Amino acid sequence: MDEFLDILWAKIVVGIHHIVAFMDYILSPLNALGPGPVILILVLITVCFTKVFSRVYTTKRYRKLQKEFTHWFKLRQEALACEDREKGRLLAKNIDQAQLNRVYYDYFFEGLLKNILTTYLPILLMAAYVNETYRPENLIKNFGRAYIFKFSSLTGEPVIIGGLFWFVVSLLMTYLFWYVIEKIVVRRKKSGQAEDASGQPSRHA
Repeated sequence: MDEFLDILWAKIVVGIHHIVAFMDYILSPLNALGPGPVILILVLITVCFTKVFSRVYTTKRYRKLQKEFTHWFKLRQEALACEDREKGRLLAKNIDQAQLNRVYYDYFFEGLLKNILTTYLPILLMAAYVNETYRPENLIKNFGRAYIFKFSSLTGEPVIIGGLFWFVVSLLMTYLFWYVIEKIVVRRKKSGQAEDASGQPSRHA
């Protein structure tokens, strides 16, 4: 068993080295842009991949739990909307204890596993690649400097930005930009639907 695990681990290590070498080969033409833009491009590719992957990939269990959760949640909302508030509250409590709480936790953990596979794991793998590829010694070898960016602080001391830190900053900026764009698109869709419904352009204060 130990021998099998050693062989398996050796194959995994070799496979990782091949993947890293392949990525280095693909990214080598972009090195002329500098390490900062290259890492930003990697972040954009990673975010786009996770967004598409999370929408495309799903499990039968996740879809089943999603339908069950939606079903019981709607029943709970209908119970709370009952004219007899005390009766509605008791019905909602029974629904929670009988089905909704169990379905919610199953649905939550299944969604968490899905997010780990489709979002967190690709980001962590790319972060590991950036941390390894853009180490100071590799930056000196490929770009002639041991940092991504360097600037002076208010006290005059130099502030050095490394590869992994720049990856995290770029990731946060990308997700923030993506969030703003989605909000703008949703707002424009709602505005267009309001115009179609009224037959006149909607007015905003």
